[in-house]
Amino acid sequence: MKRAVLDTNVMLASQKTASPQSPNAEIVRRWKAGEFTLIITDDLLQEYAEKLIEKGIPLASRRTLLRDLMLLGDQISIKFFHLRHYPVDPDDTPFLLAALNGNATHLVTYDQHLEDVGVFYPEFVTCKPLVFLQDLRLAVQP
Repeated sequence: MKRAVLDTNVMLASQKTASPQSPNAEIVRRWKAGEFTLIITDDLLQEYAEKLIEKGIPLASRRTLLRDLMLLGDQISIKFFHLRHYPVDPDDTPFLLAALNGNATHLVTYDQHLEDVGVFYPEFVTCKPLVFLQDLRLAVQP
């Protein structure tokens, strides 16, 4: 089964869209349906919560998402903190640490800096949401 870390920009996009056809909303629906495991850490939960508030996501939506993250996400502990290559933006470090410590298959992001540093981590694929969504769709085809 695929194991993914979703960057904050993907999680925010899933909450801001009004379109049920949004790739980001589909990714979150597929996660809730059990098609992949979402890796979370305390740092990622805090980052998601802060950005959801900052971007004006309604309280009820924030509560639902954060509750689902805590109930359905695979909450891991960071056991090792060393990275082979550090991202330009220090705010990206927790996502790399989560992917490495959580044995991720994918790190999903719109952040080009995070994608650029992903080449140093062959353990997982660093990709945009549409690429991850395509992988998910192929995995469930009969």
